[in-house]
Amino acid sequence: MNRPWHTWSIFGICLTVLLAAMGWVSLTAVRLDRAQEETAQQAEVEERVRLALWRMDAALGALVVEESARPYYAYSSFHATERAYTKGYTSIKQGDVLVPSPLLAYSATNVLLHFQFEPDGRLTSPQVPLGNERVLAENSYVSSEKIAAASSRLSQLQQILNQRAAPEPESTASSLSRTSSYASPARKSLSNRDLLIDVCSTVPTNLVNPDLADARQPMQQQRQNPQSQMLRNSAEWNARANASQQQAAQNEPPQNYISPAELNLSEGPLKPAWLGPALVLARRVTVNGRILIQGCWLDWEQLRASLLGNVRDLFPAANLQPVPALNGENTDARRLAALPARLITGPVVVQPIPFWSPIRFSLVTAWACVLLAAAAVAVLLNGAISLSERRGAFVSAVTHELRTPLTTFKMYSEMLAEGMVPDEEKRRHYLNTLCSEANRLSHLVENVLAYARLERGSARRRVEKVTLQTLIERVKPRLMERAEQAGMSLLVEASEQALQRVVHLDVSAVEQILFNLVDNACKYAAPNASEKLIHLEASPKGKFAMLSVRDHGQGLTRQAARRLFRPFSKSAHEAAHTAPGVGLGLALCRRLSRSMGGDLRFNPLVTDGACFVLMLPEG
Repeated sequence: MNRPWHTWSIFGICLTVLLAAMGWVSLTAVRLDRAQEETAQQAEVEERVRLALWRMDAALGALVVEESARPYYAYSSFHATERAYTKGYTSIKQGDVLVPSPLLAYSATNVLLHFQFEPDGRLTSPQVPLGNERVLAENSYVSSEKIAAASSRLSQLQQILNQRAAPEPESTASSLSRTSSYASPARKSLSNRDLLIDVCSTVPTNLVNPDLADARQPMQQQRQNPQSQMLRNSAEWNARANASQQQAAQNEPPQNYISPAELNLSEGPLKPAWLGPALVLARRVTVNGRILIQGCWLDWEQLRASLLGNVRDLFPAANLQPVPALNGENTDARRLAALPARLITGPVVVQPIPFWSPIRFSLVTAWACVLLAAAAVAVLLNGAISLSERRGAFVSAVTHELRTPLTTFKMYSEMLAEGMVPDEEKRRHYLNTLCSEANRLSHLVENVLAYARLERGSARRRVEKVTLQTLIERVKPRLMERAEQAGMSLLVEASEQALQRVVHLDVSAVEQILFNLVDNACKYAAPNASEKLIHLEASPKGKFAMLSVRDHGQGLTRQAARRLFRPFSKSAHEAAHTAPGVGLGLALCRRLSRSMGGDLRFNPLVTDGACFVLMLPEG
């Protein structure tokens, strides 16, 4: 490649774009994963809220149904049976058979008092009989202490009803003004009594609200709607109110019972309301044109403790907060359906989501793969560029190596052919020079072809078992001949034990390796050698037989030693200013030695010259 920087620039730009895209995708995925985790935690909290509301409303259901099912005449301490069922609401007369109200001696944990607003505006209670009825009650049905306690509570309720109602938020007042026939600009000055009458007189708009059809949507769709909990609460309230009315209608009347239409009887739904600190359930009843307000005063503290006890496992620090009654319109997702109270969850401990979510694990895996792929591409690209540069240098070196002998061939052959060398001695010298150059070219071509065969994997080897002594005897003549051409001597050093070691190898490949090593010693060490000797040493080492070729030249620098075994590592400039060669011999020798199961290494511990160690596998 002529411009490697151009290739690296393109690679760098592509890698930058890829990493930027991966970073953006990772950041977006992490944000979405974090949002999903927060949504999952919030969904768990909301699911707990839904379950807690369901538990508390279910616990209140029995109370609401029981109070809704009470007949209107049960709110009088005594009533005449015949007149109550057949003539509607009438006063007790002489000779009537009196039946005590079931509320006269009623005692419940969550109810403080039952009460009734008479048509003339008086506040009475079936638990507080008056006049002769009180005497009858004390003699036969209830103790005077219990009546006194109920009378005290009735007085407290009367005081609460006479007080002014607390100012309501503007949104609440406007909501009431849309549904109440009692609504007026002076809303904030109403007493609690008027407020109770107003609440009982309003029409429950949520029973006919078409928007509640959304409450029938699938759960998954409702979770996407922030008002879904409110819709479910309203639907729950409607269902409970209808169930209360149905339960009341199912009470078995006496045999002489006549229908409500004949009595002109109308019983409204039971509604909760806050009258200052007092929580009441009340309804509007019309009998023969007479309007009554009937209900019960709930023990809020006892009721709240009981309800919160049902949800301690979900919210240990939960509380119930009173909220203004909005005429049945539930606009708070955490408001009870049966009572005007809101659930306060308090601190909620949610199980943490594991850090290694599937998205984060996938991102880490993707980043590892991208970085690994980028590193692999960089390594391959660097190898391709380096190989291209080495091959370019090899072509230049081969061109230089071929030019010199070809020039010599042409010049000497022309001189000999034209008879320009009459002297026999010079003619013989020219012929020897031509033979030497031919051998050098043959050695060069042989190395290149052998390396090409190894690269293609088509090299054929003839493996045999021989002793080191036999191997050295086969290759020694050719090695000595090459050493003598350079004016050097080959010295073989080996013990008898080492010479008897049997090795498993290709003799021709070993001969080529040793010849290349000796040839390099002759080319590079001969001119400046302190001794004109080339040592061939044989020694055993573990499972290998070692053959070392050592000279006494100037040795190798550390930089040159690092690229000794790289193919095509010699440039044209180096080929022109150093000994002949293209830098392929040592790379070929190492490949040949490793193909036989051995290895070729440079020994850096030898300081006097250069030493190469050939490791041969034993047979």
